[in-house]
Amino acid sequence: MSSKDWLEKDFYAVLGVTKSASPDEVKKAYRKLARDLHPDRNPGNKEAEEKFKAASEAYDVLSDDKKRKEYDEMRSLFGSGAFRRGARPGAAGGTQFDPSDLFGGFNGGGAAGADRRFGGTGFSDIFSSIFSGGGGPAGPAAARRGPQRGRDVETEVTLDFAQAVRGTTLPLTLRTPGACDTCRGSGAKPGTTPRACTKCQGTGMISSNQGSFSFSEPCRDCQGSGSIVDEKCAECRGTGGVTKSRTINVRFPAGVSDGQRIRLSGRGEPGDRGGPAGDLYVQVKVRPDDLFGRSGDDLTLTVPITVAEAVLGLDLKVPTLDGPVTLRVPPGTPSGRKLRARAKGVSRKEGPSGDLIVTVEVQIPTGLSDEAKDALEAFAKLTPPPARERLDERLRRAG
Repeated sequence: MSSKDWLEKDFYAVLGVTKSASPDEVKKAYRKLARDLHPDRNPGNKEAEEKFKAASEAYDVLSDDKKRKEYDEMRSLFGSGAFRRGARPGAAGGTQFDPSDLFGGFNGGGAAGADRRFGGTGFSDIFSSIFSGGGGPAGPAAARRGPQRGRDVETEVTLDFAQAVRGTTLPLTLRTPGACDTCRGSGAKPGTTPRACTKCQGTGMISSNQGSFSFSEPCRDCQGSGSIVDEKCAECRGTGGVTKSRTINVRFPAGVSDGQRIRLSGRGEPGDRGGPAGDLYVQVKVRPDDLFGRSGDDLTLTVPITVAEAVLGLDLKVPTLDGPVTLRVPPGTPSGRKLRARAKGVSRKEGPSGDLIVTVEVQIPTGLSDEAKDALEAFAKLTPPPARERLDERLRRAG
């Protein structure tokens, strides 16, 4: 992304949030747009693809506290007319500073290349080059033309409950910018090579003195890259980059939880000019199971039993993710009692495995037949009533 983009693009409007939006509000707005506009959901839709790219650009800046601060300061400073050509400090009048004078030549032919070459330029970098104090362009130019780290990429994956508990490896297909295979990222037609820009002598910057300041700006001929492509690659049109589909295998560890964010170092967008690749962040969603629940590393299960089973006890056969097990329900078990099947929860490579916690729930029958009612009445006569001494005492005192 070029520095000019920071001035011309309203990233808050792109994501549909206010300038005071919290980081969580920014993330929520981006995720919604990313889901709706992702190229995999809109194949062949160029408009959706462009909006997806714009949302990714906006999130790349607004999700980073440092970049967001620099972006806000830059737009505030330039938007207020703080720089006026020909005006003395404190003097009225003068001509409004035009950011296009600083970033001239980026709008015509190869804007995508300009974005690629000036990715990640910050507010402080711009002003260190504008007001270099006669130091020349060597420092800022070298920084601009040096290796640039690729952007981080974020995607979302939905796992079945059993996959999350046991762990799994899934292929993940991504569509992200990458180096053109035809020209290997040079932007030049195969068999040709870019030549050094004669105007800036390959530095990418042009310096001029204006009063007491030494003013440096990106070279308009080479757009700050330091080189010129005479014969452009037909595949990438001279930008050196194309959008690629790539498939990688992602390992999800046993016990991954809903909402967990997994970071894969170096699996994001490729770096520019030999810089390191960004990271891939995978947001995990877990489908709920219709039988099992989860509490940390323990799985949970509720099993109904009859009144007679609770009174007499039984050997209860229950399912697990590894096959059925039998648990002993002792006689006189109350409703809500918890039984434990050891090591039938989440299995960890390091540390103890979780358990399966089975909660028995005594069901009270309804719609009994006359024979069943007679049997219960006979049962009630043969069993002692529950101990209610304290209740009876309170009732006597209240009466």
